[in-house]
Amino acid sequence: MPHPPVHSPTILCTVDVVLLTLTADGLQVALLVRDRAPHAGALALPGGFVRPTEDSGTRDAAARMLREKTGLHSPYLEQLATFSGPDRDPRGWSVSVVYYALVPPMAPDDGAPAAVEWHPVDRLPPLPFDHAEIVRQALARVRSKSQYSSLPVHLCGERFTLPQLKLVYEAVLGERVNQVSFRRRMDELGMLEPMVGETVGGAHRPAQVWRVKEAFRGELSLSERVLAGRD
Repeated sequence: MPHPPVHSPTILCTVDVVLLTLTADGLQVALLVRDRAPHAGALALPGGFVRPTEDSGTRDAAARMLREKTGLHSPYLEQLATFSGPDRDPRGWSVSVVYYALVPPMAPDDGAPAAVEWHPVDRLPPLPFDHAEIVRQALARVRSKSQYSSLPVHLCGERFTLPQLKLVYEAVLGERVNQVSFRRRMDELGMLEPMVGETVGGAHRPAQVWRVKEAFRGELSLSERVLAGRD
């Protein structure tokens, strides 16, 4: 006799995005108030369901989520991990493919809608689902990757000085960076080009203004060595 058909329960498939920027108060993560159940009214990461008829993949869905939920386009978007299980969402067994993204600092009226709230990554409000753990893992990934790559440069504006970029690295890593090691790292990564004729500062020791080479915009440059800490 033929076996009766097996009816599998529906699996919820979503994407969530850990969107980070840098302010004078350190690394900040974008949160939004949920407008529907479950956890309506709670602050949560930007996210939502994958749309099979629109999204060519989860990365496309994550980029769409950023546009729709925050109004922002990130110069860097990378998959972090997949979170899944029967208990993470009260609606049922769910899988979320999580991405993290970096954007440079913005003026209050420059980009993100008023609905976006920026919160320090080390002082998060209560978050629903497993979003607190997702932020924790994203922060660990960003800090680890910043030790050997050009990742922090995506938190800078289009133009910056090397001292400004060094401060960004230190803010991300949470510690001082050795000056000589930092200069050597920038040479190794080969991602920067000087803005000819552009300097800032006093007449005696003006600082050269740099930008990311076109080939590295949205990409990473990697080093074989870990960046040395503390001067």
